[in-house]
Amino acid sequence: MKSNLSRFRGYFEQTAKLMIGVPDYDRYVAHMGERHPDKPVMTYQEFLDNRLEARYGAGKAGCC
Repeated sequence: MKSNLSRFRGYFEQTAKLMIGVPDYDRYVAHMGERHPDKPVMTYQEFLDNRLEARYGAGKAGCC
């Protein structure tokens, strides 16, 4: 059983990651297990690459 301080720390970390644009891998894994148990789960590196490509991939940069 998690203490209130431990739960607060988890929420704080999740919020901080979302504020700076770091996707939540643990939440992704939980979602895949609950909603898509028949599909493979990406590794942490694959997940980060996928999210970076989705955010900054070809055609999404507005600079040049």
